[in-house]
Order: sequence, then C-alpha cells, then structure tokens
Amino acid sequence: MKANKKVIAMVVALALAACGIIGGTVAWLVAKTESVTNTFTYGDINITLEESDTGDGDGDDLTNEYIMVPGNTIEKDPVVTVKANSEDSWLFVKMEKSENFDDFMEYEMADGWIALDGVEGVYYREVTKSDADAEFAVIKDNKVTVKGDVTKEMLNELDAEGKSDYPKLVVTAYAVQRDADIEAINTAAEAWALVK
Repeated sequence: MKANKKVIAMVVALALAACGIIGGTVAWLVAKTESVTNTFTYGDINITLEESDTGDGDGDDLTNEYIMVPGNTIEKDPVVTVKANSEDSWLFVKMEKSENFDDFMEYEMADGWIALDGVEGVYYREVTKSDADAEFAVIKDNKVTVKGDVTKEMLNELDAEGKSDYPKLVVTAYAVQRDADIEAINTAAEAWALVK
C-alpha cells in the first residue's frame, strides 16, 4: 500500500510539473518572412484570316467566286493578323490548290513567307510578340492571274456534264508558340508537326 501511495504521489507530482511548464511563461525568439506568391498564368496566341468580299452575292467573305478571263489579273487579298500581345510564334499558311488549279491560275507568295521544306503548299514566318496587331499579306501584290494560254474549250470543259470542276484555292492560317526553351518546337518543322 505504501508503494501505491508512492506511485500516486509521483504521478501527481509529474502532473503538477507538466501544468507548471505548460502554464508558465516562456519567452522564445520567433521570426517570420514575407510570403512569396507565385501565380502561373498562360501566354496566348490569337490570329485571324480575312479577305475582302467579292460581292458574289453570298454575303460571305470566306467563300469568294471570281470570273476567269484568260490573261486577266484578279484581286485576292487574304491577310493573316497576329493579334496584339500574342506570344512569339511560328505563323503558317497552308495553300491548298485543287488538282486543276495550276492549269488555269498562278500567283506568288507575299514577301517574308518561307516554303516549309518537304511540305507542299505550307509557308511560314517567325512573329515576335508585340503590343500592336501585326498584319501579313499572303499573296504577292494581292493578285492571282488567269494564265494567258487558257482557252474557251478548257473553260467549257469545267462545266461539262455538270461536274463544275472549277479551280479552287483554300488558304488556312495556323500559329504555334515559339520558345527557345521548349525543345519540341525549336524549328518551323517541329512546330508544324504539332499542327498536324
């Protein structure tokens, strides 16, 4: 029984000592830094492709029709605009010609466009971030020409048997972020691979 009293006394003494430590005033040195807040946003690339309406009656400047006259020059003014504050980018235009386009029509690319090696009809240029819109004409002098050797028979054949096989040129623009720190898009070819 004396042993029990000793154990109880020891437990009470320890409990009182613990209360004294917890309840006692102890001065500690404390230091705190200012918080550093990291916000991760994203860059953006915005482009448009526009062309003047030919007045062909459909009210849509993205689907124009032209009358072909041998040797005649036709105004065609597609323009790609990289919007202000877009990130550095690879800007592409894809020129898709119908199978018979080269039999009837010809054009040149506007200055500054570079043919992408190994990819027919795809041209590119490097665009640097700017706080203003940047516009790039696609076709030199905004003109396509009907070849002088096109004949009436060739034109009539386009409508033969209701096939309406008129020459077509489809222009599409693409932009891919250009960043030297991203190995996967260090070249125009690598950037174009992301488009496909």
